[in-house]
Amino acid sequence: MPVILSSQVPLPSPLPSRAVWELPVFAGRLGEICGGQASAVLTLAFRLVLDAQRRNEPVAWITRRERTFYPPDVADTAVDVEALVVIRAATFLEGARAADWLLRSGGFGLVVLDLGDRPRLSLAVLGRLSGLARKHQAAVLCLTGGEHLGSLVSIRAEATRWPEKGDRYRCQVRVLKDKRHGPGWEHREICRGPDGLH
Repeated sequence: MPVILSSQVPLPSPLPSRAVWELPVFAGRLGEICGGQASAVLTLAFRLVLDAQRRNEPVAWITRRERTFYPPDVADTAVDVEALVVIRAATFLEGARAADWLLRSGGFGLVVLDLGDRPRLSLAVLGRLSGLARKHQAAVLCLTGGEHLGSLVSIRAEATRWPEKGDRYRCQVRVLKDKRHGPGWEHREICRGPDGLH
């Protein structure tokens, strides 16, 4: 399970003037965070959820029924779990349809699709989500285990983590593709792992 952010000590980003790991970087775009099983994908996704909530932007989290997160750990990051819309879908397509409906409403600033290890979304579906993100200036963020979603993704990042002293972890995201700012920028934080991780 990825470490869940609860206290953060931001480290300098190599290109702070170009882009930062905040909601405005993703607004109007289809994004992807990838990483293996012991990555920081959830940690850094919930960092964006928290940023969206602080900007008073409603957030929806769509996940497959067999995937989930532990709400007490999420609450420990300061995310308002009661304000987070959570949808559990049976299939990838059902999850994408839910995202489509939410985006069409124009009422969400961030929609997260937790797709897991082997996402299966057609180019037509990704095209619709990308178009709706642009139309409503919403961020659509797909979480994957490592397989890329394809050319329609506007920003793709890889999340990793390394142990530090005690219960601390260094969480890092490296941007592999960014059609707006250019690839190569990074974001790093020192995070505390949840009790269940040890």
